[in-house]
Amino acid sequence: MGRGETRNTARLHTLTFHNPTDGAMQQEGRGRGHRKRQRCGHGAGWGRLIRAWELRDVQLRASGRRGPGWPGMVTRGALGVLLLLHLASDQKNSATTHEQSRQPCKGLINAIRFDNFGLKDTAKCFTACAPSGNEPCNLGNLQRYWLNYEIHLVEKSLTETVNMDFLKALVKNINTNISEDLHFSLTPSQIPKQVTEDEHRHTDRVRLPRSLFGSLQGSRPMVRLAITILDIGSGNVFKGPRLSLEDGSSVLNNRVVGLSLGHINVTGLAEPLEITFSHQHQPPNMTLSCVFWDVTKGSLSSPGSSGDWASKGCSTDVGVDRTICRCDHLTFFALLLRPILDQVTVKTLTRISQAGCGTSMIFLAFTVVLYAFLRFSRQKLNSEDVPKIHVALSVSLFLLNLAFFINVGYGLKGSDAACWARGAVFHYFLLCAFTWMGLEAFHLYLLVIKVFNTYFGHYFLKLSLVGWGLPALIVIGTGSANSYGPYAIRDKKNTTTLELCWFCEKTATSALYVTVHGYFLITFLFSAVVLGLVALKIFTLSSATAGKEKRQHWKGVLTLLGLSSLVGMSWGLAILTPLGLSTTYVFALFTSLQGVFIFCWFVVLYFPRQSTVTSSSGTARADQTLTVSHE
Repeated sequence: MGRGETRNTARLHTLTFHNPTDGAMQQEGRGRGHRKRQRCGHGAGWGRLIRAWELRDVQLRASGRRGPGWPGMVTRGALGVLLLLHLASDQKNSATTHEQSRQPCKGLINAIRFDNFGLKDTAKCFTACAPSGNEPCNLGNLQRYWLNYEIHLVEKSLTETVNMDFLKALVKNINTNISEDLHFSLTPSQIPKQVTEDEHRHTDRVRLPRSLFGSLQGSRPMVRLAITILDIGSGNVFKGPRLSLEDGSSVLNNRVVGLSLGHINVTGLAEPLEITFSHQHQPPNMTLSCVFWDVTKGSLSSPGSSGDWASKGCSTDVGVDRTICRCDHLTFFALLLRPILDQVTVKTLTRISQAGCGTSMIFLAFTVVLYAFLRFSRQKLNSEDVPKIHVALSVSLFLLNLAFFINVGYGLKGSDAACWARGAVFHYFLLCAFTWMGLEAFHLYLLVIKVFNTYFGHYFLKLSLVGWGLPALIVIGTGSANSYGPYAIRDKKNTTTLELCWFCEKTATSALYVTVHGYFLITFLFSAVVLGLVALKIFTLSSATAGKEKRQHWKGVLTLLGLSSLVGMSWGLAILTPLGLSTTYVFALFTSLQGVFIFCWFVVLYFPRQSTVTSSSGTARADQTLTVSHE
């Protein structure tokens, strides 16, 4: 070996820490390392690996393919790299296990920690505790944490302001002997601050009446007030059982306003405080209500929840772009945005309508079959137009109910052309039903009000041209403007509550109002006027039958109810649906059962009691005789 090679070998041995006693040191080190690894739980695996490396080194050295210093260097170098990788993996797993063991969203580890780390760590749960999240959450503990934080700000904290992405807070000492109301801004992106009453640039604000502080003068001259603006995110925290049905309800802008005097309980204020929330113009199917977090409420379906939103003691004054909440206590406040027709209500109304429409279709079919039977059994019925008009109305309602089933059942399935066709067919039969109800009223007007000079050649044929032809012209005109397409009722959170093929919700609103709402309003008002005149006629006839006055009144009432089903008075309940859900349910029930009422009227009309058979052969002849004798 040359001198250069000797120096290189020495340098290599120095770099690998090789020396003559290396074998004994290696053996002793392996013994200590083996015992240490056993204590750490890795002894068996690492021991086998080391022995395998040593056996390979002995074999290579015996064959002369390795130098005396090379095996020790390779063994220590390779094992060192593997050991570092293994330790790094252990540290990563340990960190993950430690993070999982913390589980901040259970609300225990940070329960009394109100520093910046504790606040930020707990605030992560606003998004982590989502319905689709895997994070273990205890909503009750999390909600108590933020309620206790307000008390902490008042009672223990020396902080006057808090400015975080999710939290803005102001803590201020207030003299209980103030002479005027206090006003504070509640702008979400800013720390609350005291403002004057005339300072209108802060649309979000709170007014605290001086009487609130005046009632505390006897116990203390100064109180500490905390005002917080908390962004609760889109998760389940501070949603409560009231919003747990996923019906489209939400806390407006996910913003909660907290007002607290610490441990001083303020309730039953003679003069309520006022909180003004600004917002965008809300759609007509949404409603706003002022609520507060009531810690005494809970739900069996949410056992981990501590409290729920309640409105007792609060009133709501809704404006176009702002809502004023007046409440008689201090706590957390919010503005709830709720759809008038949420998913649960829509499903219930749809089931009621489907059940009623299915029943009506059966009875409407019975009406048509009964008319066909009577035409063969009673020859006089062939020349009467009244039963023909009743049957035409029955057919239009039957087809409307069938179109309703198909439209709701299929939803938006199929191609755009198929959806267009379903929307057009549904619109056509709806207009046909409205038209035949109007024609029933028109015939009733000729029969009872005008009476004389009411002969028209091909009368029923002309009525049929109007009853089936006019809706066709309207649908053709509407369809040419490409007005039919997907229609969905959505809430503020863009949750779809009902989908069907109808008018395009964004481009055909005017066509919907003109051809459906306007058309119905015209036919309904005409029918209502005619029915009112008929009622006047019926009840004025009671003076001619003084001995049977009470009985005549009952017969008149029942007659009006039967005629109401023919002219569609139950559809007028649609005008009253804004009054509340009760009228909506009544509207869905009575309109879907219209076919049942028509069948009952038809049976009573053409299968009278034996004593009255000889006196009349139908409503037209009976009513006409009655009216002529009255004239």
